[in-house]
Amino acid sequence: MLHVVPKDTLPFARAPTRSPEERHFHRTISTVLGGNPAQGRNQHSMLQNYDPLNNTVLSALVAALPIIFFLLGLTLLKLKGITAALISLAITVGVGVLLFGLPFTAAAGAIGYGFLSGAWPIGWIVLMAVWLYRISVRAGNFDIVRSSISSISTDQRVQMLLIAFAFGGFLEGAAGFGIPIAIAAAVLVSLGFNPLKASLYALIANASTGAYGAIGIPVTTAATQGGVELAPLSATMVPVLQIFAVIIPVILVTIQDGMRGLREVGPLALLVGLIFSGTQSLLLLGMGSPELVDIIPPLVTLVALALIMRVWQPKNIYREPTAPTLEEVQAQASEKHTAAQILNAWSPFVYLSVVILLWSTLLKPVFAKGGALAWTTITFPVPGVHNAMHKMVKGVETAIPVNYSWAILGASGTAILVAALITVLTANITWKQAGEELVGTWHQLKTPILMICLVMSVANVMNFSGMTTSIALAAAAAGSIFPLISPIIGWIGVFVTGSVTNNNVLFANLQATTAHTIGVDPTMLIAANTAGGVMGKIVSPQSIAIAAAAVDSAGQESKITSMAIKYSAILLALVCVWTFVLSLFMAH
Repeated sequence: MLHVVPKDTLPFARAPTRSPEERHFHRTISTVLGGNPAQGRNQHSMLQNYDPLNNTVLSALVAALPIIFFLLGLTLLKLKGITAALISLAITVGVGVLLFGLPFTAAAGAIGYGFLSGAWPIGWIVLMAVWLYRISVRAGNFDIVRSSISSISTDQRVQMLLIAFAFGGFLEGAAGFGIPIAIAAAVLVSLGFNPLKASLYALIANASTGAYGAIGIPVTTAATQGGVELAPLSATMVPVLQIFAVIIPVILVTIQDGMRGLREVGPLALLVGLIFSGTQSLLLLGMGSPELVDIIPPLVTLVALALIMRVWQPKNIYREPTAPTLEEVQAQASEKHTAAQILNAWSPFVYLSVVILLWSTLLKPVFAKGGALAWTTITFPVPGVHNAMHKMVKGVETAIPVNYSWAILGASGTAILVAALITVLTANITWKQAGEELVGTWHQLKTPILMICLVMSVANVMNFSGMTTSIALAAAAAGSIFPLISPIIGWIGVFVTGSVTNNNVLFANLQATTAHTIGVDPTMLIAANTAGGVMGKIVSPQSIAIAAAAVDSAGQESKITSMAIKYSAILLALVCVWTFVLSLFMAH
C-alpha cells in the first residue's frame, strides 16, 4: 500500500496561500468533481486524490506527463505510434500508482478495461469500416466512384471539399466513431491523394462535424452531464462553434494549395462553409436539438457544390502531384455511366448510412435493457478496478463501479458488418474474395488496433487514478479568466479519451459548475468544452491511428501528428480567445 508523504516533508510542493473566495471556489469544484483534492486515500478507503503534492498546479503538471510525452514522442522524437503509446502507458501507471495512489491491481484492471474497450467497440468499428471499403474496391466500384467525382470537377481542391468535408461530414452524422476519418481518407487516396495528406484533410475536416456526430450524441450527453436543457445548449453551440465550421473549408484549401488555392478556390470554400454552417445553425436554433445537424447540412452542401460546379469551374485545374494526370482523369470522366451504375457504385456507403441510422434510432430500444435483443449485450464488472477507487459526492464516500458491456449486436461495428454483407450480396464480388479482403483488412489494422487499445489503457488509468480530473481542477481554479482556458480542458479530454462524448461525460459538469461560480452562462462553457474537444480530435492518438490505418500507413503516426498538431493548436487558440470574448457578453 502506498504511503502518502506528509506535505510538510515536501517543501517544493507547499499549498499556495488562497483567499477565502478562492478556497470556497476550490471546495465547490472539488465537491462536484467527486472528492476532496487535499484528501488522499487511506487504509480504509481508496479515495481518488487530485492533489497529491498539495499544490494544484504542480500535481496537474505531473498528471499531464503522459500527454506531454505522447505529443513529444509523436512529433519531436518521431516515434512510431505504438512505441509512444507503450512508453506513455508506462509513465501513466508509474504516476498513477506511485503518486496518485491507484492500487496496482486497479491499474492492471484499468489496462484490461482499456484493451476491451479499444478492441470492442472501437477496433471492431474500424475493422468493419475498412473491410467495407476494401470490398467496394475489390468489386470494381471505385472506377465508377472516381468517374462520378471527376464528372463534378477534376480539380482536386474541389474533390477534397466534396469528400473530406461534405461526404465525411455526413458519415460523421450517421456513424461517427472514426468512420468518417477512415473512409474519407481512403476515398481521397483512391483519387490519387498522398496518403498522409489525405489523412490530414480528413482529420481537420472532421473538426466541423465532430460535435454533432452519431446523431448528435456529444451534445445531448453534454446537456445531461452538465445539468442544462438541450435546446439552450444547442442554441449556444451556434455562437461558440459555428464560426469555425465556416472557416475550416478555407483552411483546408489553403493547406492544400497555399495562397494560390486561397485566391482561386477560397471564395468557393467560404461559400461552402457558409452553406454548411448556416444550415447547421438553422437546425440548432429551429429544432433545439443536434440529432440532424450532421445529416441534412452535409447533404445540402454536397448538392449545392455539385450544382455550382455545373456553372463554374476553377480557372486553373489543380492536381495533386501523386494523382493521375488531367488527361487521364478527363478520359475517365468522359465515360458515360447510367444513374443505376453510379448508385450501385456508391451503394456500400448508402447501405452503411441506412443501417447505422437504423441501429442508432429504431433498433436502439431493441438492444437496450428490457429490449427483445438485450440478451446480446453481456455486461460484467472489470476485475481489479471495479469499486476499487472511491470518490466523495456531497460528503458521502462512493465506490466507482467499472462494468464492461460487450454489445455483440448493438455495436455500430455490427451494423457496418451488416452493410458489408449486403454489399457482398449485391456487388460483383464472391464470398471468397470478400473473405480474402477481410484477412487483408486484419493484417492492415492489427497494429493500429493494438495502438488504440494501449491509448484506451492510458485514458483509463488516468481517469481512475484521478489524473485527468487533477488537470481539469487546476484549470478550473483560474477563476474569472477560466473561459480563456475552458476549451483546453475539452481538448485534453478528447486527446486522452479519443471521444467528444466521453470528454463531455468527464467535464461537462465541471464546466457548468465553474460557470455558475464565476457568473457565466453554463451553456457557453459546456459548448466551449465541446468545441475544444473537436479541435483535440484532430490529433487524438485514436484518430491518428485510425487515419494512418485507413490509408495503409501504420507506423507513420508521428508524421501525421507533426502535420496536424499546428492546426489543432491554432484552432484551439482561436476557440479559447473567442470563448473568452463571448463570456464578457454572456453573463449568467
